[in-house]
Amino acid sequence: MTENTFPVYSADAVVNFYRTEVLTGQEAKHFTKSDLTPVPKPEAVQTLYMRVLHLLYRFRPECHSMVPLLENIQNPVYHEGATAIMSVCMRMQQFLPMCLVYDFSLNDLLAPKKQKTLTILSAIMNFLHFRKQRMTIILEKQAKYRADMDRLQVYVKGSSEAMRKIKTLTTIPPEQQAEADELAAALAELQVATTHESHEVNAIKESIAEWKTRIAEKTQKLAQVKVDVSNLKEEIGKLKSQIVESPEELKSQMEKMRENVKNIKNSMEETDECLVELQNLVQSVTHAEAEIQQMYNLLQDLESSMNNTKQWQDEHQELTAQYEKKQKELKNLIAEEGQLKRALGRKQDKESKVNMRKQKTRETKEQYVQQVLGDCNQIHQKREEIADKIQEISRETQQLKTKIQSLRDVSSKETEKAQAVYDTLSSSLDELHRRIDMDTLNLMQGLTKMST
Repeated sequence: MTENTFPVYSADAVVNFYRTEVLTGQEAKHFTKSDLTPVPKPEAVQTLYMRVLHLLYRFRPECHSMVPLLENIQNPVYHEGATAIMSVCMRMQQFLPMCLVYDFSLNDLLAPKKQKTLTILSAIMNFLHFRKQRMTIILEKQAKYRADMDRLQVYVKGSSEAMRKIKTLTTIPPEQQAEADELAAALAELQVATTHESHEVNAIKESIAEWKTRIAEKTQKLAQVKVDVSNLKEEIGKLKSQIVESPEELKSQMEKMRENVKNIKNSMEETDECLVELQNLVQSVTHAEAEIQQMYNLLQDLESSMNNTKQWQDEHQELTAQYEKKQKELKNLIAEEGQLKRALGRKQDKESKVNMRKQKTRETKEQYVQQVLGDCNQIHQKREEIADKIQEISRETQQLKTKIQSLRDVSSKETEKAQAVYDTLSSSLDELHRRIDMDTLNLMQGLTKMST
């Protein structure tokens, strides 16, 4: 990586890659690591370069040995061996600069060296990886292009249908033209009438507000007068109980009070008349408001119809803009289609080779799978035999476990019996020892008596 812009692969990696991606048939089977290391074989290297040129440029290996018919060459037999090698050398010198290899010479074909050959094959390998990646991207673009073309057709159909709908919606039929003119005239009259009535309603509302203020003032005055009357009545009651005046003064005061009461009654009658007038005005205003509401509903209907027409016009403009945009995209896509068709032709040639390789690999895989299935069947049979043996062993172990359990039970019973016998024996031995001790004591006493 210090000198090149591509990695130099090992001989094993190079052999595996060229056997799977470049060579086919018997050539792939016979191509091994010994053809490249320790000393590369010229015949293997030359065939490998020919197959690379065939894969990339469709230049068949037999074409390298052809001599132009227009050339008058003496003794063409002498040129048969050198023509193929010179042709491969020239084609590789033209191709390898794209792989960043600039020092390819005829000696690399006639007497190739290990490191130089691995470097050249690694460069070609890197180029083939890049080519494969680009081909996948081109295929994705082709699929996207087809999807875009289908979508464009759908958009074109939708835009044409929308254009027809817009034409049918915007054009007024002749039998409805007179009705449309009448509706326009009626709409203008309604607008004038609504503006006039709105001015009248505003004036009535202002007068109603003025009357309301007057009524509020008069109600305040009436409440004040009622408060004054109640205060006067209280004062009269107090004065009657405390002060004894002359009848003339009483009469004058009573006349004043009567005049005040008459004035209060007159003001109350005026306020009642004002209330009746206000009620009549309110009724007239409610009727006017109902009529205005009807006119407003009609105006709303007309406004909704106008909004619908505006929306249709906006949709028409949007669809026309989309149609122009799609036409531009169509032109660009047609240009891309030409490029993609050319790439597709090259891709189809490669796919045919790839399919042949896949077919061969599939056949080898099927043979390998059949072998593996045979081995699996044998293993399965052995597994069944082993399973039978395991079952027999498990049954024997189960029988042994039952026997061991029974023996354990018998041994436990025997141990219990032995323990009982041991207990009885130990007790009898203890008794015997005790008696022996008693007898020895008795003997010792007898001996002492005898000695005395």
